[in-house]
Amino acid sequence: MQSHDTFVIKKKLSLTAGEYVVSVARPDGSEGEPVAYAREKRLSLRGQVTVYTDASRKSVLAAFKGRDHEVGYMYDVRDASGQPFGSFYEDAGASFLRRTWQVRQPGTVKLTGRERSRVAAFVRFVWEFVPYLEYVPFIWPYRFKYTESGKPLMTVTKKLGLHTRYVLEILAPDIDRRLAIAHTLALDALEVD
Repeated sequence: MQSHDTFVIKKKLSLTAGEYVVSVARPDGSEGEPVAYAREKRLSLRGQVTVYTDASRKSVLAAFKGRDHEVGYMYDVRDASGQPFGSFYEDAGASFLRRTWQVRQPGTVKLTGRERSRVAAFVRFVWEFVPYLEYVPFIWPYRFKYTESGKPLMTVTKKLGLHTRYVLEILAPDIDRRLAIAHTLALDALEVD
């Protein structure tokens, strides 16, 4: 998995839980071979998602769960043995108009991810404050750009379509793909849109 740079993450329609399929992207951008499956724990107040190596959900690849943080929650990403290898949190102060996330991988990268389009960010901001409209899914596509010291290292793009679909592109070889995938899943599971 670490040798791949682009992934397609698609949310499956399910009444019981949020389920996702993570595939390697083909050169044309379509879904290729599935490399992971994820399932969101429903009714979890702090957000909890487990990523599995296959559809049988017997072998864990990674998991994240929220814990109290200064403002909101910090999400620790752990491997199959329960050891943490990364974390992320929404930067509440910087997220007033444009959502901003901090993604940390100890010993290597400290990414700051921000919505690229100010227009999409403003429309979403207004959308969230219109009475009853917050219950209608926000389908406008958006893109997050993740940088370290101004250098672009990762992007997450939500595609417009009937199914919720994200394209994750990783531009740095040292970013742990499991952390990048977990964070992309969090953008959907934690209802960023």
